Amino acid sequence: MDTIFALASAPGKAGVAVVRVSGPAAWTAGHALAGSLPEPRVAGLRRLTDDNGGFLDEALVLTFEKGRSFTGEEAVELHLHGSTAIVRSVLSALADIDGLRPAEPGEFTRRAMDNGRLDLAQVEALADLIESETEAQRRQALQVFSGALGSRVEEWRTDLIRAASLLEATIDFADEDVPVDVSGEVVDLIERVSAELSSELAGFQSAERVRAGFEVAIVGAPNVGKSTLLNALAGRDAAITSDVAGTTRDVIEVRMEIGGLAVTLLDTAGLRSTEDKVEAIGVERARSRAAGADLRIFLGDGGETDLDVVPQPEDLRYVTKGDLTGAEGAISAVTGDGLDRVISDIRKVLEGRAAGAGLVTRERHRLAMEAGRQALAAARGVVEQGPDLYDVASEELRTAIRRLDSLIGRVDVEAVLDEIFSSFCLGK
Repeated sequence: MDTIFALASAPGKAGVAVVRVSGPAAWTAGHALAGSLPEPRVAGLRRLTDDNGGFLDEALVLTFEKGRSFTGEEAVELHLHGSTAIVRSVLSALADIDGLRPAEPGEFTRRAMDNGRLDLAQVEALADLIESETEAQRRQALQVFSGALGSRVEEWRTDLIRAASLLEATIDFADEDVPVDVSGEVVDLIERVSAELSSELAGFQSAERVRAGFEVAIVGAPNVGKSTLLNALAGRDAAITSDVAGTTRDVIEVRMEIGGLAVTLLDTAGLRSTEDKVEAIGVERARSRAAGADLRIFLGDGGETDLDVVPQPEDLRYVTKGDLTGAEGAISAVTGDGLDRVISDIRKVLEGRAAGAGLVTRERHRLAMEAGRQALAAARGVVEQGPDLYDVASEELRTAIRRLDSLIGRVDVEAVLDEIFSSFCLGK
């Protein structure tokens, strides 16, 4: 295994820059630069020099023994002054040491997974954590990164291995210690895991939207104030506003945070019948994006207008231009009247949806769990047909286990045998 090194903090000028070295020669490299190393996991101030004795920097040095670092390998961290010149000189000095090479993108995290420090779901969560922009995204990523999904998979796996062990013991090991009729316990185990999978899958859409962000479309007839409302909510002139109807021809997107949630506001073309070919394209795009949005804000002037967009139960409706009409309850994006109510309403709807978010945050997770649930349904159907088909049911359970193991990047077909021998004291 090569020893690798790289800048672990963001590139560019900063107060502190962290260079990480990981691998079997990490401590040797640390000695070469620092002369001596502090005790593991105890920071020490050291004077760093290159192989010619040239002074590089005075740095805080941390060492980690094998099994206690992020990667699971021996590691050294050099906390430098955040000058780009200092970082460049230290990286150059490390490159001159035999047995060291620059790390490839993601290689530290890959080694952490290979060494059992992280599972695949945690690796994905780490990427989400680094990319998180809102409080909700941070909390969600930390929950998965802490191993919550891996723990659930381990619970499901244990139950299914137990179910498969009962069936295979009945098939292969006729012994007085083995229950004659195991179907009741097997079905109970299958039903429990299936119910928990269904519960997690039910929260997938909400969890995925927390991670990727919700889309909120502003919909209405031409010249009702959609672009003005978008600009007011965004706090900047993101869209062109004009008294001329049909100014907006395309969908304008503005990314913002509402209630700790990532939200993309969509300003759409005014919905109407038109002979203008360009405007007609914009209207069709508006209808399509509005239909696919997580939430729609319908704006109007108080009159009835057929927009050809079907409102959903939680969609919001407002009368606009309250500054001109003085209508009771109308909002005004020009004066700001009612904007707090709009933001509060959006937040209330989206927070309600986010509350149902589970641990399944990616399409890969959903597909693996759905495949596992289908295998469990097949296994239960076969178990109910009697002992003659227990071998088929056992294979369906193995399939379910493999599907769930793929969530965290692990497949271990020997675990079923381990359960059999430990639970039933075979070979006595």
